[in-house]
Amino acid sequence: MIAAPPPGWREEAERAVKRGRVIENLIPGPLLDSPISLAGYIYGTVVGFVWGGLWSTGRVERRDGMWIFRGMPSWTYPRGGTTVGACFLTGDAPVTRALLRHERVHARQWRRFGMLMPLLYWVAGRDPLRNRFEIEAGLADGNYVPRDAV
Repeated sequence: MIAAPPPGWREEAERAVKRGRVIENLIPGPLLDSPISLAGYIYGTVVGFVWGGLWSTGRVERRDGMWIFRGMPSWTYPRGGTTVGACFLTGDAPVTRALLRHERVHARQWRRFGMLMPLLYWVAGRDPLRNRFEIEAGLADGNYVPRDAV
């Protein structure tokens, strides 16, 4: 069961998204949704594919434009899984439609930001309730808050 988020989390999430957009506005336009970011997205996908290929012990499948690598050892990815380019690296938990929808948003973020994505995600912080990328991907879909909390 997913724990209830702390009081005031929605307001904090809104502030986090606004902060993220301020930072995004500082990035030169040619780096966003461009051939440069596409190269970073492709590179990220290759890295994710290699990492997943090395460590996945489960089924590998292609769904909705994503490569899903299951059965990864928990030390090879943070939290419940991670998206690198178009690759979702995860353990043995089911990949639901909602979770895949959440991860597809991350893949789209990779496409927009390319190799800036890891840095921007790091700047956004590890707390998903304050991380602009997790908030935009959908906190309930990512299993960070109960569905009835949004």
